[in-house]
Amino acid sequence: QLQLVESGGALVQPGGSLRLSCAASSGTLFGYAVGWFRQVPGKDREGVSCISNSGGVTMYQESVRGRFTISRDNAKNTVYLQMSNLKPEDTAKYYCAKRAFSLCALETAAYGYWGQGTQVTVSS
Repeated sequence: QLQLVESGGALVQPGGSLRLSCAASSGTLFGYAVGWFRQVPGKDREGVSCISNSGGVTMYQESVRGRFTISRDNAKNTVYLQMSNLKPEDTAKYYCAKRAFSLCALETAAYGYWGQGTQVTVSS
């Protein structure tokens, strides 16, 4: 059964950068779209970014466009989220998820496999 493991979350100052990783510890991400989502307590989980199976199509939430970059290394079975110019409002637990399809989507309902999340805190 597919297991997704996120890593790279940390406490960082505003304006700083982090790179999150999403690795499949069993199963494969190859051939499927992968998304990054985030959630703060008391709020719904929201889509941040996604990448198609080939990496040729990416999508971003408006609030992160130009600051976050999603990429994938199919040989390493890993998807990355490079986050730059981080803001306090980016503070959340970040989750990666895998679709059963190759096309990108930012809706949580479109994804069937989820990791446990990694905490990102942006604070001075």
